[in-house]
Amino acid sequence: MSAESGGADLRHQSAAGEDPLRGEDREAGDGPMSEEQDKQDKPEAAESSDAAKPPAPAVDPEREAKLKAAAEARAARAAAKEKADAEAAEAAPAEPKPPSPKQPHLDLLVALVKQETEDEEAIVESYLNELNGDMPTLVIHNKHWRSIASMLKGHDELRFNYLRNVSGVDYETHMEVVYHMIGLDSKLEAAIKVRTDRDAASVQSATPVWATANWNEREIYDLLGIDFPGHPDLRRIMMPDDWVGHPLRKDYEPLDSEV
Repeated sequence: MSAESGGADLRHQSAAGEDPLRGEDREAGDGPMSEEQDKQDKPEAAESSDAAKPPAPAVDPEREAKLKAAAEARAARAAAKEKADAEAAEAAPAEPKPPSPKQPHLDLLVALVKQETEDEEAIVESYLNELNGDMPTLVIHNKHWRSIASMLKGHDELRFNYLRNVSGVDYETHMEVVYHMIGLDSKLEAAIKVRTDRDAASVQSATPVWATANWNEREIYDLLGIDFPGHPDLRRIMMPDDWVGHPLRKDYEPLDSEV
């Protein structure tokens, strides 16, 4: 083919709006059509990747509501506590408690015991028991108990002629016997605590002064093992005579662990 006829063919294709070079590219598949095809393939890959993921767990509305309510309740409690603490800090100090009408009775007891024993250290502790109607209470040394008991019953200002209760307590470090008494004529009342060692526990018996102490002291001896020298008939009252140990002691080990 001559150069003239080749040039005429190219001019003819150009006049028809065709690009002979681009046509070759399209036939080879290396032109813009390949990029568009790649773009069409990518969404399909993304869709298949999404389909491979596990479905999201379903939301439980009831559980979510409970969690929300619990969080709100905690926040409300914290706010209430913070408010109460702030109010307590700002509150004026409480007024001092007025003196108890039984304070003079306690002062009288303390003075008479010291006078009777001629010992400033005869009283270990003295106080008004607020949990028991401001009961005048003395804790005394064991060695002075017999003489103090006689004084409490016979003194004209006290006349504690009725012993209404006797109890024993094991504090593990020591033992106490508590005598509650009342004056039927004087209308006074008091509690006397007699402290003793836990090993070889012993308190002078009050039975010679108040006969009603008899069975109470026997019960304390039986269940706690506290001896009462001077008692007219000290023996077990609840447990058999051959019973081993004292069931109300803190270190008591029962023979039958299931009982």
